[in-house]
Amino acid sequence: MNGRNFKINIAHLYPKLLNIYGDWGNVLTIKKRCEWRNIEVTIDSIDINDTIDIKKYDFYFLGGGQDQQQIAVAKELQKHKSSLQDARDEKAVFLAICGGYQLLGHYYQPHNGEKLQGISLLDAYTIAGDKRFIGNVTAKCDYMIPNTLVGFENHSGLTYLQGETEPMATVKIGNGNNGKDKTEGARYENVFGTYLHGSFLPKNPHFADYLISLALKKRYKEEIKLITIDSELENLAHQSLVNKKY
Repeated sequence: MNGRNFKINIAHLYPKLLNIYGDWGNVLTIKKRCEWRNIEVTIDSIDINDTIDIKKYDFYFLGGGQDQQQIAVAKELQKHKSSLQDARDEKAVFLAICGGYQLLGHYYQPHNGEKLQGISLLDAYTIAGDKRFIGNVTAKCDYMIPNTLVGFENHSGLTYLQGETEPMATVKIGNGNNGKDKTEGARYENVFGTYLHGSFLPKNPHFADYLISLALKKRYKEEIKLITIDSELENLAHQSLVNKKY
């Protein structure tokens, strides 16, 4: 990395509310894979009523949450809708899991209760389904190598993509966004949403590095080649789950 000193700033959005299924492990993975390359990392927890300085952050993370917590976060995110859309347009990286993913779309409609408005970083919407999708997922994407992603889904929301928002990956094993169209997650610009828990990034180190590269490019306005680090254990974990059904 040419002997230069690099850094990224991460905003962990509402970790006290969106914190189920080990999703914090995704932030920890980004932190450690940066530190192992001598990339400085700052992580700020953004809580209810906090301000968000979009000029500071290169990477935003939202985890999954249960219904009541998702309702509280949905209301809070509306205060920051415009500024977070600006952050997206300035190429900041977003990774959102499950409930957080749903709130990056236009709305989530539960079976009972009011529609939860999202912040429209993704051209997508979610409605509650009658069946819960639970199990391992193997999916493939066409924008990086290796191109396989693995994870564990546990959701009943049915998410549908529109317009220029594309799937993050195509499902090989599992249900993905809605169990019908073989899509998993969503991506637009540097915004990524997924239903993969467990945590997602520790089992997909290549995708973690892809996000780090995007965050560095956002900050420094140039492509920065990452130093290769030892990922033997992470790759073994990844391979152990490829094509695993149960």
